[in-house]
Amino acid sequence: MIRFLENSHIDRAKWDALISDCGLVYAQSWYLDIVHPEWSASVLNDYEAVMPITGGKKFGVNYLFQPFFVQQLGVFSRRKVTTEMLQGFLHAIPKKFRFAEIRLNEGNVLENQLQSIDYHRNVTLDLNQDYATIRINYHTNTKRNLAKSENFDLQIVENIDIRKIIRLFRENRGVSVGVWGDEEYATLISLAESAQRRNAAFTLGVTENGSDEPLCGALFMQTESRVTFLFSGNSDRGKDVQAMSFLLDRTLQRFANQPVTFDFEGSDDDNLARFYLGFGGEEKRYPAYTYNIMSPMGKALLNLWKKRKTK
Repeated sequence: MIRFLENSHIDRAKWDALISDCGLVYAQSWYLDIVHPEWSASVLNDYEAVMPITGGKKFGVNYLFQPFFVQQLGVFSRRKVTTEMLQGFLHAIPKKFRFAEIRLNEGNVLENQLQSIDYHRNVTLDLNQDYATIRINYHTNTKRNLAKSENFDLQIVENIDIRKIIRLFRENRGVSVGVWGDEEYATLISLAESAQRRNAAFTLGVTENGSDEPLCGALFMQTESRVTFLFSGNSDRGKDVQAMSFLLDRTLQRFANQPVTFDFEGSDDDNLARFYLGFGGEEKRYPAYTYNIMSPMGKALLNLWKKRKTK
C-alpha cells in the first residue's frame, strides 16, 4: 500500500537508509530539508520504495514542482522500479495537487509511454577504470582543450569558498539565468556548507600563476557510489585558458579506479552536453512528468505567474 506522509511523519532513518543505497544525493532527507523544507512523501509499505513530494501553493492552488539544485527525484527502491510500481506512485499523488511539473530519475523507465511523460538528458561516466583508459576515451576537442590548458601555469585549489564560485557564475553565465536570485543563491550556500560538514561535498578551483583569485570553481556532491558536478562558475580568463576542462580532468583523475559514477548533471543544452560527452561520458535519459487538471481560469493564472517568474 502506498501512503502519503506529511514531513513530520516520515521516518528519517528508514528513508535515508533506502536513499543511501540508491546513490542519488538529491533525495536524502537533509538535502530535501534545505532545498524544499516542506517536502512530504509517498511511501510503499514499510519503506520498500519512496517518492519525495515537493509541493507548493500559488493563487490558492496546490501544485508540484522541481526544486532548484535537484535534477532528479521520482521513485526510489532497492529493487527495480517496474512500470507498474511507477504508475502506482504517480496515480497515488494526492488529488489536491492540481498541476505538476516534476522530474523523475533514470531508473524510472516506463515500458508503455504516457502522454504526460517526456525525457531529459544527463551524462555520466564510470570511473572504475584506470585514468589512462579514461583519458584515451576523451574526444579530440577535449584533448585539444587540455593541451591548450597545459600552456598556462594552472593549479588546482582545494576547498574554495562556495561564495567565490557563485560570484564567478553570477558575473558570467548567471547574467542570463533570470529565474535565480538572492534567495536561490542563499539556498545553494546553505546546501554546500551543510554537505561539506557531512563530508558529502567538496569544492575545487583553478588559479593561475599562484594567484589567490580563482579562474573557475566547482561544487561536487559525493556519495559512496556517485560524484555529482552540481554547480560551477567560470571567468572569461578561465574560458580562454580552458580552466574548466583542466578542473574536470583532474577530478576524474582523482577518482579513477574507484567504483564511482561521475555525474556531469546534464544537459538539455546541446553545447554543454557536447562538452560533457567529450570526456567519454555516456548519455542517459530520465523522465519528466507533467499534468494539469486545473480550471481554465486556474491555468490562465498559472501561466501568468510562470511568465513573471522567468522575467
